[in-house]
Amino acid sequence: MLSPQKDAFHIPPEISYFNCAYMAPRLKSVHRAGQAAMERLAQPWQLGASDFFDDAERARGLFAQLIGATPEHVAIVPSASYGVATAANNLRIERGQSVLLTEAQFPSNVYSWRALAERTGANVRTVSRPADGDWTRAVLAALDSSVAIAALPNCHWTDGSYLDLETISAALQDIDARLVLDVTQSLGAMPLDVGRVKVDFLACAAYKWLLGPYSLGFLYVADEHHGGEPLEHNWITRERSEDFASLVEYRDGYQPGARRYDMGERANFIALPMACTALEQVLAWTPEAIADSLSGISQEIAAAAQRLGLSVAATELRAPHLLGVSFPGGCPPTLIAELKGRGVQVSVRGDAVRIAPHLCVDQTDVARLVDALAATAG
Repeated sequence: MLSPQKDAFHIPPEISYFNCAYMAPRLKSVHRAGQAAMERLAQPWQLGASDFFDDAERARGLFAQLIGATPEHVAIVPSASYGVATAANNLRIERGQSVLLTEAQFPSNVYSWRALAERTGANVRTVSRPADGDWTRAVLAALDSSVAIAALPNCHWTDGSYLDLETISAALQDIDARLVLDVTQSLGAMPLDVGRVKVDFLACAAYKWLLGPYSLGFLYVADEHHGGEPLEHNWITRERSEDFASLVEYRDGYQPGARRYDMGERANFIALPMACTALEQVLAWTPEAIADSLSGISQEIAAAAQRLGLSVAATELRAPHLLGVSFPGGCPPTLIAELKGRGVQVSVRGDAVRIAPHLCVDQTDVARLVDALAATAG
């Protein structure tokens, strides 16, 4: 387990930030990287052709390292929704077959599948929230020969309910179905290895648990989809695009691997250095150690919440970094404002108070949160 790293973050002492699932607290190192990048960009004559490629390849490699892949498997995208749309654009489904989702899934992993179903005559099937909180068992029970694609998270974005992707992935292989993941609310705070989870496409935004900037994300693409159709046709994804002098010698071929799926203007001269710095820190801490550390914090908060008469999911049914706390009779409408007045930052999603700590949280913050919940519950 890691000790609290509050000094690494841009958070004043009077703020207790339990809202990483909304937006990551800014690392000081990432802030400095962004400032340096802005200063450099103010002098564009310093930029050369290699600058359009170097940081992109660095980011690609760091993200690949995080999930046990290679840079050839990684595309740079602006958002998770872009990655999911790319997957929907490249996976086949027949009339009458189904795309399987979980109830109340984040909209970015819903709308593309609805559009695909409308185009093809397929169906979107939703797995209802299980009464016992066991999403893994509920998803497995929903699998049948009609399922062609399962589009899932590693944990539910509203309350951190956990899905065992290794088990689900193996079951999907048994029925020859495809797996698409949106891991925006887990990757970086939970380990994930694409060598153990057979996934076709995996999308992740950078601005939550990857501790990076907004409007940047990554897409893992399995080998068999490297010859697919990108959402857009931009110059930098084509072969020999490094040769600026010959760009008007239009080429049908692409850069190797998943690079064909890169977004236009992927060489974001501010966001990419920030993302690289953030990924380097996540890798230095390691997702395993982050998960262990955040699990300890979440368990302490869960125990305190239960003593106050509030409800939380069983430890084995929730992710280590996201905790949904439910009040008897529903969440008080003034809760967020009251907690904010005490310097405590959380979110409400669905019926749950979503508590999402990172390593910026220490014992003073936990005590402040518990005191605030006690005042509200009382």
